[in-house]
Amino acid sequence: EIGCGTGYVLGQLAAVRPRLRICGSEIFTRGLHYASKRLPDAELIQVDARELPYRDEFDAIGAFDVLEHIEEDCKVLEEMCAALKVNGLLIVTVPQHQWLWSSVDEYSHHVRRYSEKELNSKICAAGFRIVRSSSFVTELLPLMVASRWGNKSNDGEDDSAELEVPLIINRALYFIMYLEQSLIRLGLNLPIGGSRLVVARKAG
Repeated sequence: EIGCGTGYVLGQLAAVRPRLRICGSEIFTRGLHYASKRLPDAELIQVDARELPYRDEFDAIGAFDVLEHIEEDCKVLEEMCAALKVNGLLIVTVPQHQWLWSSVDEYSHHVRRYSEKELNSKICAAGFRIVRSSSFVTELLPLMVASRWGNKSNDGEDDSAELEVPLIINRALYFIMYLEQSLIRLGLNLPIGGSRLVVARKAG
């Protein structure tokens, strides 16, 4: 995983596929400190995603909400392609729709939000062929729009306020996301949403 943070995603993966060889990379050592406790048997390295020290090494690479933080996103995609074996799998998620840009993106240190065309084009240009491309956070998109536009009218409000959700509401939103996940697992590509999932294979 590129940008593994504290290792939460890799921890979930290890729980369901304990025999996998798992490697996590992160540029910040603080995240790796927590990841090492969660994943004592995993290979964890501090590395700049623009200069990966691997070639033809992995069967699959994931980058979950990472590319939007990096100016040189095309370079990162090229490095991930080089690190994968032929026909290796790339799984990427990013925030979608530049018109959703708000102070929350600035608070999160985002460089951009992607359109479907931009993301798919950059992935293909890096040496991949698209297998699957779907929006998600579809049912919650109207709430995102309302929240973002509401915050624009509240000058000086804490940029992190949108991320603070009461527990009961958070559980309801989680259930909605679970339903979306089920639809995607059944093969349905959702046409619009706050984020985008792309699955691609290294060409050649």
